[in-house]
Amino acid sequence: MSHTAHIPSHRKPRRGASKVAIRAGVAGGVLSTIAVAGAAGPANAAEPVTETIEMPTLTSGLAGAVAQSADATQRAALNFELSAQENAAAVKAAQAARKAKAEAERKAEAQRAEAKKKAEAAARAKAEATARASRTAERTTLAPTSTSSDSGSSSSSGTATTPKATTKASGSAGALIAFAQAQLGDAYVMGSTGPNAWDCSGLVQAAYRQIGVDLPRVSQDQSTAGTQVSLSNLQPGDILYWGGAGSAYHTAIYIGGGEFIGAQNPSSGVVQKSLDWDPPSGAVRVL
Repeated sequence: MSHTAHIPSHRKPRRGASKVAIRAGVAGGVLSTIAVAGAAGPANAAEPVTETIEMPTLTSGLAGAVAQSADATQRAALNFELSAQENAAAVKAAQAARKAKAEAERKAEAQRAEAKKKAEAAARAKAEATARASRTAERTTLAPTSTSSDSGSSSSSGTATTPKATTKASGSAGALIAFAQAQLGDAYVMGSTGPNAWDCSGLVQAAYRQIGVDLPRVSQDQSTAGTQVSLSNLQPGDILYWGGAGSAYHTAIYIGGGEFIGAQNPSSGVVQKSLDWDPPSGAVRVL
């Protein structure tokens, strides 16, 4: 027998089985162990050996980065939506502002037009009132032309008087006066030129047209259409005007005898009146 037969062997026994545990890190720092068991020998093999292998640990920083990225994406989406809403609100506000500005300008223009219209009407009324006051203050007694047989006779006190002329106009003056008299009672309508309604200058123009004289249409122009004559030296057929020469607001026809025919106003129509009823400012002679 060998002298070594009863000496235990110092040879490391073979591993009949092994078990490997893998320690792996997971998010959040929690460790788990993965065990791997393997049989490589008989059932009566030596005691298995367990080995642990450390795996890299997934730190919480990665999870935080992922969460931050998601949060940043959400904030970017919210900011984009907010920006879109702000842009839409700005566009709507700009449209409303333009509409309000246009409406304000329209109202301001209407107010200016109304104010101008009122100012012009007030100016015309003032001019007419001034002219009437001036005529009243400077009223002149008119003495129509008459024949020597119709001239004034002396009264018992020796004061000469001049009665109204009774002679009738003839020729062209007689024709235009006859036309004017035929329109007595017709209506007054601003802008009308006959045949049944007239304004002042329309009647004067139509009367002169009967004798082949073409006069301007409006009072302002008719007041300068002929030679200016004194109110104390009127002849039948002369054009009377109220207001200034070139700016008259009314005209009529002198028919002799201290009277005139004219389309006065909507309430009177075409009338025959005494010069004393409304003394004119001046007169022009066309014939």
